[in-house]
Amino acid sequence: MAYDRSKIFEKSKSVIKKYKLYFIEDIVAYLPISKKTFYEFYPVEGNECNELKELLETNKINTKVAIRKKLQAGNKAAELIALYKLICSDDERKALSMQQIAHTIEDDRIQITFTKK
Repeated sequence: MAYDRSKIFEKSKSVIKKYKLYFIEDIVAYLPISKKTFYEFYPVEGNECNELKELLETNKINTKVAIRKKLQAGNKAAELIALYKLICSDDERKALSMQQIAHTIEDDRIQITFTKK
């Protein structure tokens, strides 16, 4: 079955905005194509894929700001923290972690360090 790339791209942008999506897998779930076809149409480093990633990132940022406002207002629901951890950056995840685990490999020896906050 032949698909119109431009229509799929416009639908991708539309569902990102309408459903406030965070991940490319979420976009594909709303499209009449497979993930493989999606990446054939829009290679990871292509302009179209980057545009979609920017829209997803905007949704993540807006959601994180809203969650932080709710937490600051005293809403300490576990669901908010779980959602935040799902969409946050690695640095933000480390800041949220109660303990951090670092490991290094030197001369075929592994060293593991636990740091509690």
